[in-house]
Amino acid sequence: MDSKDKDHILSLKVMRLTRPSLFTGLAIGSDARDLPGDHLNADIRADIAIPQGLPNTGVGHMLLLPQSFGNIYLGETFSCCLCVHNDGDDAIQEVSIKAVLQMSNQRVPLLGEEDSEMLQLLEGNGTINEVIQHEVKDIGTHILVCAVSYLSPSGERLNFRKFFKFQVMKPLDVKTKFYNAESDEVYLEAGVQNITSGPLCLEKVELEPSPYFSVTSMNKVSQDSNILVFGRMNVVNPHDTRQYLYCLKPKPEARSNPAALRQATAIGKLDIVWRTNMGDRGRLQTSQLQRMAPQYGDVRVTVERIPSVVHLEEQFEVGLSITNICERTLELHLDFLGGGGGSEWSGVSSRSLPSLQPGQSTDLSLSLVPLQTGLQTIAGVRLTDTFLKRTYSYENLAQVFITNEKSVEKEAFFSTWVNQAA
Repeated sequence: MDSKDKDHILSLKVMRLTRPSLFTGLAIGSDARDLPGDHLNADIRADIAIPQGLPNTGVGHMLLLPQSFGNIYLGETFSCCLCVHNDGDDAIQEVSIKAVLQMSNQRVPLLGEEDSEMLQLLEGNGTINEVIQHEVKDIGTHILVCAVSYLSPSGERLNFRKFFKFQVMKPLDVKTKFYNAESDEVYLEAGVQNITSGPLCLEKVELEPSPYFSVTSMNKVSQDSNILVFGRMNVVNPHDTRQYLYCLKPKPEARSNPAALRQATAIGKLDIVWRTNMGDRGRLQTSQLQRMAPQYGDVRVTVERIPSVVHLEEQFEVGLSITNICERTLELHLDFLGGGGGSEWSGVSSRSLPSLQPGQSTDLSLSLVPLQTGLQTIAGVRLTDTFLKRTYSYENLAQVFITNEKSVEKEAFFSTWVNQAA
């Protein structure tokens, strides 16, 4: 029999269990020489909620119990207390309480699933309290369905249900950007924005990489320190954003298979743990982050060796690796194009390369002569697929800083040349 058809001896109340908040008082004082005199200050001193000696802080030393249901965010733990009270004087037998949390796509039993949880007796004016907890993993509308069943004094089986609806909101907004480097490294920039109504303390923001990559966090003061660049207390106010940077490097087994590495779009998951201003813990894990796979065509060129600083008009070496990432054998022809990048290639300007089987690589050591100072780009490399007549031009292989400071060897050469001329 439903509660709409008959008044029940038992009553059910549900109370959400949340932490209290600090009482915020409004202290309005005045100078003793003003018209109110000391009346306003006397009221402040008499107010037990305002701390003595610190009336203008705005935060008292007393706790305030929740006045409403409040907000529930994804990743937090929903806790509530189910209270069943016997309003009569007679004992009630076979009392059972069941609670189910209903979402849009599933139902999660929280209480009373086992028959052994049935209570045999509830004395007159007695109370049964049950605490249930559930980690919220879905956003949207949630309905807590509570059902109470009991045996009336007349021996009739009665039951009733109550429904409690609440909304689960998203606490964080995570935006990501990916940068694919020529060295196969992937840089992930993640922006974590607090979209709740209160401040959050981010305890952990870590990237769990996919099996193809290993990750290095670039958010610490130094690699040997555990202190983040945000400080010891990483507190994010409402609508503020924290930017995180991670470097993902392919594992050795992934580097040995360039074709599979090129198709590896799954990077990993962000694991975020936070606490509210009163210490409530929340945890959120993103879905698998996906990057756009870099498009190299049939052949890939990477810089394996290059100096960071060279001297003007002094020849230096650049080491290149050319890899066949297609499913057929490649016959490549190498050409050097002049007139760009502040340097000129030294050596044979055109030559054929050995045949490359699928997945095979070849290493080249090339010489350049710098002609301009400053930060210059290594450019002017062109590969031609002799079978398909397809060309691949590389105008930004790497960068090198060229300085006009004379080296010791160059000074010695000029000194010897001047002495011989004299």
